[in-house]
Amino acid sequence: MVFVKFSSALNNITKTRATNINLGDTTIKALFEQLVREYGKDFETNLFQEGEIRRFVNVYVNGEDIRHLCGPDTKITDNDEISILPAISGG
Repeated sequence: MVFVKFSSALNNITKTRATNINLGDTTIKALFEQLVREYGKDFETNLFQEGEIRRFVNVYVNGEDIRHLCGPDTKITDNDEISILPAISGG
């Protein structure tokens, strides 16, 4: 089971700051596919563009940015912690 933390910017979609997902050993891509099934079109629209994770969405596995790992193909296993943090702009 992986522990997924969402930033407060996603509260309107997820209605929670964290969840546990039981997928076994898998990848970030498979995790996101499950999250889209669970949270629907709004989740997908906010985090993806043309099937790819949006550039301003930061995803971490155990504190490590997936951009420095294998991107969406990054392997995840039970007990990993995944953080999903869309960047927020303002001024």
